Amino acid sequence: MRRISSFLFSLSFIFVACSPVPTPPVSSFTPPPNLIIATLPSCTTLNINPTPGPESPSLFPTETAEERALGATDPAITFITYIDYQDSRSKFFVDVVNQLLAEYPEGLRVVLRPFPLIGVNDKSALAMQAVEAADTQENFWKMHNLLYAQHANWVNLPAVDFEQWITAQAAGLGMDADQFKSDFTSETVVAKVQSYADDGSKIGIPGVPLILINGQIYGGPRDHGSFRDIIELILLGKRQFASCPPLTVQTDRQYIATLHTEKGDIAIQLFADKAPITVNSFMFLARNGWYDDITFHRVIPDLFALSGDPSGTGDGNPGYYIINEIDSSLKFNRPGMVAMTNSGPDAGDGQFFITYAPAAQYDGQYTIFGQVLTGMDVLQSLTPREAQPGTESPPGDLLLSVTIKGN
Repeated sequence: MRRISSFLFSLSFIFVACSPVPTPPVSSFTPPPNLIIATLPSCTTLNINPTPGPESPSLFPTETAEERALGATDPAITFITYIDYQDSRSKFFVDVVNQLLAEYPEGLRVVLRPFPLIGVNDKSALAMQAVEAADTQENFWKMHNLLYAQHANWVNLPAVDFEQWITAQAAGLGMDADQFKSDFTSETVVAKVQSYADDGSKIGIPGVPLILINGQIYGGPRDHGSFRDIIELILLGKRQFASCPPLTVQTDRQYIATLHTEKGDIAIQLFADKAPITVNSFMFLARNGWYDDITFHRVIPDLFALSGDPSGTGDGNPGYYIINEIDSSLKFNRPGMVAMTNSGPDAGDGQFFITYAPAAQYDGQYTIFGQVLTGMDVLQSLTPREAQPGTESPPGDLLLSVTIKGN
């Protein structure tokens, strides 16, 4: 284990906050006195190539003005999904999407594309005809929501009974029942539903729900937590840095970092003389708001508390990696040691953890760059949290901000 991180969801394409293509940092920085500079490159910028945006090329048609969509008008993330109303997996996905839309009203847009599994599900075409008939009375979303809310009440009905049931439901929604019944079986509506099936078959849609995230097929877990992590990592791109931080740390100064948490303050002595590059990066991120209003996303009692990733997933980074600074005089031999996680050799990633107890198993693997002076009681009060695939973790305690003082 290199980084102490949470579950990394799988995608059918590379789906991280940025693509780690190392490029040498470019800097015209003139070092001040007392500044320590490594003889080898101390920081590697990432060629930040965010996950595809909603406008990125795709094998699938882009959203049109006529399509049914919910959410942000200028989104960072667009979900396009092909659904069948009778399909229980489509229902589950739509339920998850509704929760996500409430959580990310300014960042997420969802486009619903019908793909009735005619010949597979006995009421696929009929359910789709119902929403199209409702649309003629400008009640598409009412019927859409009703079909999913009442899914258990109609999914097992005999097909011959569905028309009578859905007409009664349409009347209950305030529609003109006679007009609905006429539109439900009209040639126009029936032909439109058939065209949805034909269009999907031409594309080669293998099943439903087929989910596209910014135009790319998604094949990973479909629970709320996994989709939330994807959204958070995409949004993280707006906060990442395009270049390495300037080197401003001075090895003959004493720096104290104070972690302001919702449970209280934790004061940390930073080891600028032992790990100058790491301390420099930590202070840069703190002063630029990287650590503001984020969570302790992993808290393992008797082992460590981990923070430093604004996405809350454990897989975010600030847009650059720094070298590992392993000092043999520093060990995880007592509580309160502060260390930077990494994604491999010389890939410190901005996340940090604080130990609750001696942890010799981490010696030589992570850069120790500080120790707790006060606030171990605050650290001990943090809510235990360990993300598991497919499960919802309890909310983590917030790291509100980090302030730095030096003399």
